[in-house]
Amino acid sequence: MNLKKIHNVYFIGIGGIGMSAIANYFKSNGKNVAGYDKVSSDITKSLQNIGIEIHFEDTVNLISSEFKNNKNTIVVYTPAIPKSHSELEYFSENNFNVFKRAEMLGKITKNTICLAVAGTHGKTTTSTILGHILKEANVNATAFLGGISENYNSNLILGGSEISVVEADEFDRSFLQLAPNIACITSMDADHLDIYGNHSELEKSFKDFAAKVSDTLIVRKGLPIKGITYGINENADFNAKNLEIKDGVYVFDVQTPSEYIKNIKINLPGKHNVLNTVAALAMANSLGVSLPVIAKALLTFKGIKRRFSYKIKTENLVLIDDYAHHPTEINAVVDSVKEMYPSKKIIGIFQPHLYSRTKDFANDFATSLARFDELILLDIYPARELPIEGITSKWLLNKINLDNKQISSKENLVNNILKSNAEIIVMLGAGDIGELVDVIKNNVRVES
Repeated sequence: MNLKKIHNVYFIGIGGIGMSAIANYFKSNGKNVAGYDKVSSDITKSLQNIGIEIHFEDTVNLISSEFKNNKNTIVVYTPAIPKSHSELEYFSENNFNVFKRAEMLGKITKNTICLAVAGTHGKTTTSTILGHILKEANVNATAFLGGISENYNSNLILGGSEISVVEADEFDRSFLQLAPNIACITSMDADHLDIYGNHSELEKSFKDFAAKVSDTLIVRKGLPIKGITYGINENADFNAKNLEIKDGVYVFDVQTPSEYIKNIKINLPGKHNVLNTVAALAMANSLGVSLPVIAKALLTFKGIKRRFSYKIKTENLVLIDDYAHHPTEINAVVDSVKEMYPSKKIIGIFQPHLYSRTKDFANDFATSLARFDELILLDIYPARELPIEGITSKWLLNKINLDNKQISSKENLVNNILKSNAEIIVMLGAGDIGELVDVIKNNVRVES
């Protein structure tokens, strides 16, 4: 299939973070783009603002007639959409070319020099840092991101068609659709067990992905896959050392296989972000970008929305918003907060994401969430799932060894937070908790 000859592209689930980047890409390249999503959001509004027609009811009648010609229309859908979705059924039954998001990303990047970032954690930050480095280094690349870059206010860094940066998503084995030239694997912790069944199957999938890399594979030191390694104070090929925090900024040196550079600076908290930075540095350097150019680019990197995003930052009150939805990610956030604010009281507000993930990692969630001084749990965000009997936020709360803990509705959340004297408020989750952050910000600021 020649994408250049396709005029119309229709998206089912267009508001997803990965889907919206591809929709933006096609619109920017002169295609006629439209789509469906379940709810309106900031992402769908941003797409509508660039002329993409979107509706929010699963009804074939709302699809414009120009998209009902199977000769010049392709359809892209997210795996989160059920097979029974009436629009998906319509396109499938009427001989349209229908692709999963990952398949389409594979087709877009197939004839490019593809830099792919894989891992159960860290891939959004790493790929966004990498995309920014290449942009600042005048490397004409297009980056498809899984988060909204603060530098570009977008999940797409638009550039040329010769080089691409992508997140290699392990969900549904999506990353096996890619053909990466340079790739990185940041982590392989157990996740998506609703798809894989067990951790060993997940690891096998990562090894299958590694086998697809044609040029350079970069892996976190200690992972059971051979490649160029990176780490912090380890015997790694790209090794960060002499870490210091100066005025809230990490400063460190990096030893590469052939060079040494001093005083790399990043404006991101947490040692996990030092690792993400070293991974991006290793990928950019493998592509040929010099270390001084990389170091200069890192000085202007502002971060990603909902990745340790400060919404309030005063002497007496801090509000942090983060996408963390796995115990490992929660631990990384708590480590960062305690490193930055070692003597302050911290309240965590967490919205569990998926019944299956809550069930599979309940004990790990209990351990990580117990590290807060106070905890508020919201109800589980179901996303693509139906409820699992007995798996609720109350069930999880009972497992958490913490005196000051409670369940809250979204409606009572502001009042419950205002009852706390915690100086640091941390909001965590991958569901719709992000939509509550500004409500909390506006209300606690008035009271504080």
